[in-house]
Amino acid sequence: MTDAYIFDAARTPRGKGRADGGLHEVTSLALSARLLNAMKERSGLEGHAVEDVIWGNVTQVMEQGGCLARSAVLASDLDESIPGLSVNRFCASGMEAVNLAANQIKGGAGQAYLAGGVEMMGRVAMGSDGAAIAVDPSLAMKTYFVPQGISADIIATEYGFTREEADKLAVESQRRAKQAWDEGRFAKSIVPALDQNGLTILERDEYMRPETTMESLAALKPAFKDMGEAMPGFDKVAMLKYPHLDRIEHIHHAGNSSGIVDGAAAVLVGSKEWGEAMGLNPRARIRATAKIGTDPTIMLTGPVPVTEKILRDSGMSIGDIDLFEVNEAFAAVVLRFMQAFQVDPARVNVNGGAMAMGHPLGATGAIIIGTLLDELERQDKEVGLATLCIASGMGAATMIERV
Repeated sequence: MTDAYIFDAARTPRGKGRADGGLHEVTSLALSARLLNAMKERSGLEGHAVEDVIWGNVTQVMEQGGCLARSAVLASDLDESIPGLSVNRFCASGMEAVNLAANQIKGGAGQAYLAGGVEMMGRVAMGSDGAAIAVDPSLAMKTYFVPQGISADIIATEYGFTREEADKLAVESQRRAKQAWDEGRFAKSIVPALDQNGLTILERDEYMRPETTMESLAALKPAFKDMGEAMPGFDKVAMLKYPHLDRIEHIHHAGNSSGIVDGAAAVLVGSKEWGEAMGLNPRARIRATAKIGTDPTIMLTGPVPVTEKILRDSGMSIGDIDLFEVNEAFAAVVLRFMQAFQVDPARVNVNGGAMAMGHPLGATGAIIIGTLLDELERQDKEVGLATLCIASGMGAATMIERV
């Protein structure tokens, strides 16, 4: 079986996902094409250099509909002979694109791929595509559907995480993100966003709030308490599913949950032979990939079983992993991961995460793979694991090993 390697990884800065955000004037198509062009220039890709562009995006309607991957290829300077495939595994879409590319290469279906994703949450509203699990009563009732924020609060209740623990993690995420930017840790991976005249409009993640303190977070009201307790009440739905719970502790709010942002990320994946032919040096080997389905009500526990699966499949233990990127969808997701594996917090999300910099749904999986690779190189470590929780109850993971 052919090994799959990462030759490059890059991302745009993340802009606030609202009308006054730094990327709001840029379409999903334009931001994707900008990043594809940057990858082409950085690696000298000419002609049919890659087999396909696999692009994740979650809300596939309006400007993000109609196979955005192919549209992005045609809007970019890549050769028109390169096709495009749009994929949607909710929050893991960007990771699934990379994993799919790697497994295609391992199976002999092409020598190289550009993979990643985009989400312009300020332009295409989350949930505007509809979702059967939320809008079809037959499925919603069968699965005891609750919104993700309620799911996060169920995790906190089930595993005993307090508001103080969640807020402490959020403050630390902000501190780490600021330090990472101040020290230039993202420098080689950031592709500034340009307007239609070629002028730079965003070159730094703008969602960060480094002034965040425990005191400022303590002033925020729980974001999901009202929807949980209002009639008919999602809390009651949760307690029907989990009758051992006599209440749901609502600890999450805007400060300890992921931010709504715009952004894109890409990873260049290829075989060793392809890299040699292109004159490119691999940075890491994609050692293993995994995905799994989980309980759709509590929904966000996927990083634990999918990590167990990827470790089992690769014959490794948690102690063999040097660094972890666990998407900060909500504080309780990361707290549960660290609790389950007794992982040193100093090895998890070293440069902050989505609570500080935001979570552009379709791009995040590719973002954290690139961030993990950069940090492995910075610390001269060998093996890293990136993982995400996923809507409707799933988990995904990618294990990389530096070359």
